[in-house]
Amino acid sequence: MRLLLTWFINAAALLALPYLMDSVKFASIGSAFIAALVLGLVNALIRPVLVLLTLPVTMLSLGLFIFVINGLLFWGVAQFVPGFHVTGFLPAILAAIVYSIISWALSALLLSKK
Repeated sequence: MRLLLTWFINAAALLALPYLMDSVKFASIGSAFIAALVLGLVNALIRPVLVLLTLPVTMLSLGLFIFVINGLLFWGVAQFVPGFHVTGFLPAILAAIVYSIISWALSALLLSKK
């Protein structure tokens, strides 16, 4: 049940992005739910490998290269999922940051520890 609620929270965070940024667009609510699912899978499976492979660059940049990795994965999901569009790489980095903040805030509010 908690996993399903987390998926809905992430989809809601994705649906909020077009209202905050002109560079992110969704064709439908269904594409936002599919994008949330694919983004969750990519962050769970591919992101740890990329972080490990780019560890020297991340250390040299004092961790700022993680923003590049997040933006690259966000942009890649937008290229892969039909109906989800991000206009470029730099807007994808900013969208990934805003998405993370919204998702974190919603999770903190709705998924409180009991």
